Amino acid sequence: MLINVQNLVKRYGSLLALDHFNLQVSEGEIVGLLGPNGSGKTTAINCILSLLKYDKGTIEVFGRPMVPDAYDIKRNIGIVMQNVAVFDELRVDENIDYFCGLYVRDPATRRRLVEEAIDFVGLGEFRKFHPRKLSGGLLRRLNIACGIAHKPKLLILDEPTVAVDPQSRNNILEGIRELNREGATVVYTSHYMEEVEQLCTRIVIMDKGKTLATGTKEELKSMINDGETISVEMYVLDPDDLAQIRQLPHVARAHYADNRLSVHYDGGQHNLLRLLDYLKSRELSFNRVFSEQPTLNDVFLEITGRQLRD
Repeated sequence: MLINVQNLVKRYGSLLALDHFNLQVSEGEIVGLLGPNGSGKTTAINCILSLLKYDKGTIEVFGRPMVPDAYDIKRNIGIVMQNVAVFDELRVDENIDYFCGLYVRDPATRRRLVEEAIDFVGLGEFRKFHPRKLSGGLLRRLNIACGIAHKPKLLILDEPTVAVDPQSRNNILEGIRELNREGATVVYTSHYMEEVEQLCTRIVIMDKGKTLATGTKEELKSMINDGETISVEMYVLDPDDLAQIRQLPHVARAHYADNRLSVHYDGGQHNLLRLLDYLKSRELSFNRVFSEQPTLNDVFLEITGRQLRD
């Protein structure tokens, strides 16, 4: 067990930021901490890294208690926080060398690791640039390079793609997968369900400082009653027809708005065929038809009663 957090409590005055929070991470996993802003993700990470004092609970990393001066443990951890932390006075290669030097003293080894990090994040042509001349996406890549240059066994990324363009986001996510394939265990916090669903082998949903559910994306989706959702573009739907559609087998709810019929199912098979048969029998005109499976946002809404991005 690389990380073992038990019943962690953290208060800021009257605010309960972590409420008996639990987290276990095994070697080789990519574990996603999924929750809206203010759910306690960053507070939990700072406590795990012993950057923040907590009121109650236990934290073990690499099988040992995590304390502020546990430098031998911290040497094997890489950290990429949501706020970019680099020096404007240093070039790209100098920034990476500085942060790598906090862990690796041998100059020859450090030069090799810096070059590997530059190649890994694709900053070769920008190596002599100062951070102020980089775009937001390139700056995020530099932030990641500074955190991974020393080849950590455990990599913690706290919302590294905030305000990043889609192309840079995809590059970052693919880079994290590659680090995992090379042996790094990853903890990834985000409030973007798409990223967590795409990247993580296991997901922890948290809100208001609590662990609400954990499992693979398939296991989490199986926790709720929602089956598929079928959406039909149609310009006219009589209220009587909508009422009849709500009576079809396995229909949990259905509504019609903005020229779109949305039908949510609680399971069953051949739901699309059954719905289309009804529309044809009533000679109702429609255009495009979409079928979607439950998302992590559906899971979060079911568990918490609010949207993921509140």
